[in-house]
Amino acid sequence: MSELPTVTDGGGEDAADDLWATLRRSTAARIGLARTGASLATGPLLDFRLAHARARDAVHAPLDEPKLLADLRSLGLPVVAVSSAVRDRAQYLLRPDLGRQLADADQALLAARGEPNDVVFVVTDGLSACAVQSHAQPLLAQVLPDLAHAGWQVAPLVLVRLGRVAIGDAVARALNADSVVVLIGERPGLSAPDSMGAYLTWQPGPQTTDAQRNCISNIRPEGIGYADAAFRLMHLLMAMRARRISGVALKDTTERLLAD
Repeated sequence: MSELPTVTDGGGEDAADDLWATLRRSTAARIGLARTGASLATGPLLDFRLAHARARDAVHAPLDEPKLLADLRSLGLPVVAVSSAVRDRAQYLLRPDLGRQLADADQALLAARGEPNDVVFVVTDGLSACAVQSHAQPLLAQVLPDLAHAGWQVAPLVLVRLGRVAIGDAVARALNADSVVVLIGERPGLSAPDSMGAYLTWQPGPQTTDAQRNCISNIRPEGIGYADAAFRLMHLLMAMRARRISGVALKDTTERLLAD
């Protein structure tokens, strides 16, 4: 496609807008941006700065824990709130290792409830608290009934303050769960400050690596919707249990199944 003409900030619709209008309706990516000389025009520049500010705010925003707890309890399962070994948000950003560990007292709290379970769901704020605040409950509302219908033993839902993905490993071991699904706020992008990821691991242990996890990324209404994400999650859980593997050893075929 030919290069966009240079435009000025002087108002009015540029003819080049028509060339990109259809594509802009199909993606949140910044494409075909108007320019003034070698620089972005004022409108796209201000939009970029606003998106950058929203992404930074999402990283630092605190989780509304009482509201999320209430939302999770509406699903009909017990809910347990615990914390990582992180002291506060500032330390969380500087010490990822502490976000992978449970606080000592909470480790014992979970171990006391450690009857055998097929799966445990862990919800943690990650790098975007607003993501799990908005999307964790709607996704679980679609997944949990399917698991109950399939006869799965689901552990209490666990809300972890200031956790990283690997903290789900410690939770699964404490609750004696064969598999774990960690719902976590993903690193905010310039088009999605509220994207949630789901990380699935079969029988995690102290030496589990990220290569042994499956991931469903960009869960949100504008990305992978709740229904599609629930379908993928359920399919992966069933495959994990049947084959007793996860991660790179377990090929995710849900894209083809959804297309079919």
